[in-house]
Amino acid sequence: MIQNSANLPEPGDIELTVLMPCLNEAETLAVCIRKALAYFARAGVAGEVVIADNGSTDGSQAISRANGARVVDIPTRGYGAALLGGIRAAHGRYVVMGDSDDSYDFSALDPFLLQLRAGFELVMGNRFRGGIAKGAMPPLHRYLGNPVLSAVGRLFFNSPCGDFHCGLRGFDRQAILSLSLQGTGMEFASEMVVKATIARLRITEVPTTLWPDGRSRRPHLRTWRDGWRHLRFLLLYCPRWLFLYPGLAIFVCGLLATLALLPGPLYVRGVGFDVDTMLYSAIATVIGFQSVMFWVFARIYGMQERIVPPDPWFQNAIRWISVENALAAGLGLLLAGLGLGLRAIGFWGAVGFGALQPQDAMRFVIPSATLILLAFHLVYGAFFISILGTRATRDEPSTARIPRATEQLGGTLG
Repeated sequence: MIQNSANLPEPGDIELTVLMPCLNEAETLAVCIRKALAYFARAGVAGEVVIADNGSTDGSQAISRANGARVVDIPTRGYGAALLGGIRAAHGRYVVMGDSDDSYDFSALDPFLLQLRAGFELVMGNRFRGGIAKGAMPPLHRYLGNPVLSAVGRLFFNSPCGDFHCGLRGFDRQAILSLSLQGTGMEFASEMVVKATIARLRITEVPTTLWPDGRSRRPHLRTWRDGWRHLRFLLLYCPRWLFLYPGLAIFVCGLLATLALLPGPLYVRGVGFDVDTMLYSAIATVIGFQSVMFWVFARIYGMQERIVPPDPWFQNAIRWISVENALAAGLGLLLAGLGLGLRAIGFWGAVGFGALQPQDAMRFVIPSATLILLAFHLVYGAFFISILGTRATRDEPSTARIPRATEQLGGTLG
């Protein structure tokens, strides 16, 4: 439910909405609202202050209205949920969002509005360029959490942002709504930057100063819980770092080790490796192969849902994974595995099908079992890719934006 304060501008006249999420911010809310309204007056901007209230019980709603803000009640708990509701309810063409704890100066929004007017669709504050006042950020966040997560985001997505988690940022409202943001928690901050980067919105940064907040209570942010949620989101939206690169490394290392141990024991500086090591190497080979297949699935799904852009290299490389080609390759792997199994049976027969030396039989049993597993994983994976292709062919609304999966995969999946 949206409630308006008196003397607010008409919705059609508003250029800038200052949006603040709120959950029991009675100590600092009034000063934040006054600073934003003072900025509107000084800069001659037609603006509004919107408080996205997340169920405050300390009178924050009344304080907001008394100081000239509009309150939007958001029943779903969470930082992201509050901001999403506030963005949808905002009347301004542009929105500047920031925490309502007085850690950001809402009276100094010129850099954001200037860049928005210049055509940038997302203007991020950068606290590392603008300055972090003493006591404003815990050392763990300042020197580890924020730099590491921001570096991961830049590496995974080629994002231009040096401060992924700055709470003060401005954006074109319609451009951000078009991203279909979903995060309800603190990971919302990363989701906005990642999806804006993927969608190739125009992004820039401006220096922003972070001040110690004015609250006497503990912040809502939880270091390890929310840090993990940010990292998990980055990994889920970049499957090559979650599945492909680790999977390839595990697969290659496992395969090489298995092949090296196939002729017999291997000694490295006096340390012996035998069938026990081969067993773990074979397991690594299968795990690595599965991981790469998961990357293929995630990549296809991501292109269908516009999570990742179409990739011509991937489309060309994936062409051969038709059900027919996979059946042929799987049959080859299966026959090779059965051949090694027969070799092991030959060793067994040589001793009258009695007791065997484990090293002799397992040197062939382990690779045999590995090849059989890979054969079935490959065939089942190809069938699942075919299912994804069938879904894309029938799902006209979402595939209108990008080529159908069957077209992307050379028409082999439908």
